[in-house]
Order: sequence, then C-alpha cells, then structure tokens
Amino acid sequence: MQNFLRLWHDSGIYHMDMGQGFMMLIGLGLLFLAIRKGFEPLLLVPIGFGCILSNIPGAGLSMSAVENAFYSGYPEVIGPLAQLLGEQADAGIKALTAAYQQAPAAVQADAYRLATDLGYANGMLYNFYSVAIGSGVAPLVIFMGVGAMTDFGPLLANPKTLFLGAAAQFGIFATVMGAVGLSVTGIIDFSIADAAAIGIIGGADGPTAIYVASILSPELLGAIAVAAYSYMALVPMIQPPIMRLLTTQEERVIRMEQMRVVSRREKIVFPLILLILVALILPSAAPLLGMFCFGNLMRECGVVERLSDTAQNALINITTIFLGLSVGSKLAADKFLDPKTLGILVLGIVAFGIGTAMGVLTAKFMNLFVKQKINPLIGSAGVSAVPMAARVSNKLGLEANPQNYLLMHAMGPNVAGVIGSAIAAGVMISIVSSLS
Repeated sequence: MQNFLRLWHDSGIYHMDMGQGFMMLIGLGLLFLAIRKGFEPLLLVPIGFGCILSNIPGAGLSMSAVENAFYSGYPEVIGPLAQLLGEQADAGIKALTAAYQQAPAAVQADAYRLATDLGYANGMLYNFYSVAIGSGVAPLVIFMGVGAMTDFGPLLANPKTLFLGAAAQFGIFATVMGAVGLSVTGIIDFSIADAAAIGIIGGADGPTAIYVASILSPELLGAIAVAAYSYMALVPMIQPPIMRLLTTQEERVIRMEQMRVVSRREKIVFPLILLILVALILPSAAPLLGMFCFGNLMRECGVVERLSDTAQNALINITTIFLGLSVGSKLAADKFLDPKTLGILVLGIVAFGIGTAMGVLTAKFMNLFVKQKINPLIGSAGVSAVPMAARVSNKLGLEANPQNYLLMHAMGPNVAGVIGSAIAAGVMISIVSSLS
C-alpha cells in the first residue's frame, strides 16, 4: 500500500495545478488551429506541442537543473542552494528562482554545479531553448532561409514601394508607445525593454519578434511569439476590413502598369549595397539583415544552388522544429499566465492594425504626387507577413476588378516590410542598450 501511495505522490496528476491544466488546453488549442484550421502550422504545431510538454507536472522539461532542484521540495537539496544564493531555505520557489536569475554569472555556475552534483539536470526543452534561441542562432538561420526564398525583383522594379514597407513599420513604434502608456498609467507594468520587444509584433515578422524578445525580454518571449505568429495567421481576417474602410471603390480598381524586368546583376548587387549601407549606419541591425542578405545572395548569384536549396528547405525546416519547441518551453503556466500576456495580445493586434492602415494611407498620400498611380491595396502588404499580406492585397484587387492582378506589385512592399522590420529591430536594440 505504501508503494502505491509513493507512486501516486510521484505522479503528474498529483502535482498538477489549474494553471498547468489550463496551459495544456492552450497547447491543444494551438494544435487544433494549426491542424484543423491551417493557421501557421509550421510553427504552431511545434509551439503547441512544446506548450504541452513544458506543462507536464514533475517532468521539468522547460526548467534548468537548478529550477528542477528547487521544485523537488527536498530540504536537503534546497538548503545548500539557498545558502549559496544568500536566501533562506523557506523563502519559496519563486523567490529562490528570482535570486538565481539575478545572481552573478559565477554564482549561477556554482549553483548549476551543485544542482548537477545533487542529481538534477536541465530539461530537454530548456536545452533546446539555450541552443536555438538563447544563443540567437535559430531566428538568424530562419532569416537566412527567408532571404534565400525572397525575390527582390518587384521591389527593384518599383522602388517607390519601399516607402510603403517603411510606413507599415509605424505599427512597431505605436506599440512601444502603447506599452509605455500602459506602464505610466499603472495598468500593466512594462519596462522599456519589454515595450521594445512587444513593439516588434507590429511588424508581423515572427523570427524578428523572437530574436528581439530573446535579447530584450526573454521572460515575455512565449507570449510575444504566440501573438506574432497568431496574428500572421489571421492576416486574411484582420486586414480586409481595414483596407476596405480606408479605400474607395475607385481606388481599389486602379490598374498598375506591368513591371520592368530586373537584371540578374541588379539582384546580386542590391543585397550587398543594402547590407553595407544599413550596417554602417545601424550596426545592431547587422545580424538579422546580414543573414537575410546572405541568403538572398546565395539565391541570386547562381553558383551555390545546393547551398541555396538547403537554406530554403532542409535547414529552415529543421530549425523551425527546434525554434517552435523552444518557444513552447516559454509557455509554462508560471511564466505565461500573467496580466502582461493579455496586454501583449491586445497591443499586438492594435499594432498590426496600425501598420496595415499606415501602409494604405501612405499609398493614398503618394498618389497625390506620383504620375503612375499606386493601388492603395498594396500598401497593406508593407507588413512583413510574407507572402500572406501580398495575397490579401491581390484578393481584394480581384474582387474590385477581376482583371486586376496585384500580387507581384504587392510583393514589393511586402519584401520592403521584411527589411523594415529588421532595421526597426536594430533601432530597438540600440535604443534599449543605450538606456541600460
């Protein structure tokens, strides 16, 4: 009988709390949206599965060795660790975890060695996160793959669309101001670093959002990543009402002239010039933009087809698996169930709407001065959701005029949006670094 009681006390069901149960339902919900509804399945499937894994009671898959030691509850384990961290053994798990996270690197290393000596190890998802996101590798590799899949031709054929991509990034800075406003009014306490990380959601660029959050606000990474990819998946639902509201029927039927053919030399030179100019002005944008331009150069130079094919397919797919599972590790109940999460979700959708609106309004403004009119519908493609935003622009254009194909025209601001979000990320990192 005593053995059965010990088995019951060691089971996950015995240790499960309401928060973990709720987050497992959230994970199942993400899987449902990905599998049944087709919402960003490449990311939401591993994120949802990682969410379930990270909330299994007693498994500690998303915890470090030290956190697993704290959660063991054994006084003979907690006592030496608490003493090392300068805390009381009965301070509580949250206080001990906070003390460990705020401790100097040397003390953290000593605590880790002590925890491993006591028989505790890092969880599987914790190791995935440390390698994939903690090091910054996974978002950069994905950006390289995106660059290898990107055609700068539409942007080079119509350089004016660069302004549409830039205008759509206003949603990023509007979100930062919104997050600061919530903090100033005392509704939700966001630091400047938190506000900057949340703001990148407005660019509708998942890898960039993850990269910035991992640097500026790792504790909010899970909520930021879920918000970014969820709103990217909801582009066909969020954007059309805004686009219809801000345009007239006459504007939606504007026919744009066929674009010129862009030479191979232009496509090779452009990523090199782009990287050098931006990196010299804003070095903090060099990692993201550098990998993006490198991927694009492999695509366009024509002499490394195998490398380009690997970056576009096998490498980006493998990285996406571990990136998704790593994001899922940040969806543990004790990290995700917080008022800040609701604030992030609200600010994210507002930012996305503002970015869409600014792209459309900028196109309307440009039409006051340019000779060859721009269909304002392509302005909404300035957000970085490639190629979903461009497809939405094309769909609404065909609804207004069945002969009005806007897809390639919309790819110009869409690609410009990717560049803009990477530059905005560099600006955020630079500003926050200078303030800290």
